[in-house]
Amino acid sequence: MSLKGYEASYYAASANAKRDYPELQEEIHTDICVIGAGYTGLSAALHLAEKGYSVSLLDAEKVGWGASGRNGGQVCQGHNMDHAEMIRKVGREQADMLWQMSLESVDLVKDLIARHQIQCDLKQGVLHVAAKPGHNDEFKESVEYKHEVLGYQDIQYIEPSDVAAMLGTDRYSAGEYWTQGAHLHPLNYALGLAEAAEKAGVRIYENSRVEHYRAGKNACVVTRKGRVKAEYILLACNGYLGKLEPRVAGKIMPINNFILATEPLSEDLCRHINRDDVAVADSRFVINYFKLSGDNRLLWGGGENYTSRFPKDIPAFVRKYMLEFYPELKDLRIDYGWGGTLAITMNRMPLFDRIEDNVFVAQGYSGHGVALATLGGKLMAEAVSGSAERFDVFASMPTPSFPGGTLLRWPGLVAGMLYYSARDRFF
Repeated sequence: MSLKGYEASYYAASANAKRDYPELQEEIHTDICVIGAGYTGLSAALHLAEKGYSVSLLDAEKVGWGASGRNGGQVCQGHNMDHAEMIRKVGREQADMLWQMSLESVDLVKDLIARHQIQCDLKQGVLHVAAKPGHNDEFKESVEYKHEVLGYQDIQYIEPSDVAAMLGTDRYSAGEYWTQGAHLHPLNYALGLAEAAEKAGVRIYENSRVEHYRAGKNACVVTRKGRVKAEYILLACNGYLGKLEPRVAGKIMPINNFILATEPLSEDLCRHINRDDVAVADSRFVINYFKLSGDNRLLWGGGENYTSRFPKDIPAFVRKYMLEFYPELKDLRIDYGWGGTLAITMNRMPLFDRIEDNVFVAQGYSGHGVALATLGGKLMAEAVSGSAERFDVFASMPTPSFPGGTLLRWPGLVAGMLYYSARDRFF
């Protein structure tokens, strides 16, 4: 049975017990008001409370209701932009800092899980695989660059024959194996962060959609039944920002991604399709990704759409991607299918910004949200407490707006996605 108030999914059905948080129905005063109870907001609230601030955390739905409770659960180092391109954008020093903070983001997730004893099926290892032989050289060069230029040794180039042995299929080519990457149950991780934040003194309010806010000296956040007066406001809404803050809405595009969960697999079948129990993602522009759950279900993510509606039959929508690589799984029962909305940016790098003296925003993780959003919350907390240098490194990365802003971004994005999806299949 799924948690009350959450979209039906395997994650909601296997969530750890949680208590409901109240709706805000009064005026309260607090040092910091955080809007959005996903990874960014939960991490920010927890880190600020640990620094001694009074913190209120508001969510329009439930803790972890959005992408933070519905994603593929992969926790990996690196960024969507390679290091050499970062150097061209922001210079070597800041590119190196961005790389190092990507390593820190994974360590932070693991540390929070250990420190707060969060039960979330944490497992080790992430394997990126080439969807076609033409990508093999890029993978090899990428691993060599990390070894030789970045001095990072916890990544291995995997030959195509070894990938086939690891994954039980010859439909992938080479791979890069992040030995210190990880994967987890994303909703249980979010619920664990919420419990830790509450224990640290954070006041959490669910079903408290923010209608508008006012920055400046008398900052105020207004919900349907209450309001929060605060010194600082942190926007941590990501793909659910909507019209709350037009100044940054045009820099992200909400897109939908979909996942299925099969019936539990036999141990032999688990070892056949995922010998080492790692998380897997391929090199397609519209990626396929998969992992085994704590109870040996295959969780497969595949396919996107760019409208406000999900497919009517999500399991069937995703199943065709799974069978393209594992036709032998055609008789497996599909127990769950669900979707979620994430936010991407034009350059696929997160958008960090300080849009007023007392208003910070972090969003647009473009598929790297488990690790980078957790770090984003910590960096927000640092910036509020007077150490904004690391937040500003992310903020220095230019983030172009989508052409046409929020009104016209959708047609251009769809055209681009369709083009790259065709390239995935035919080139």
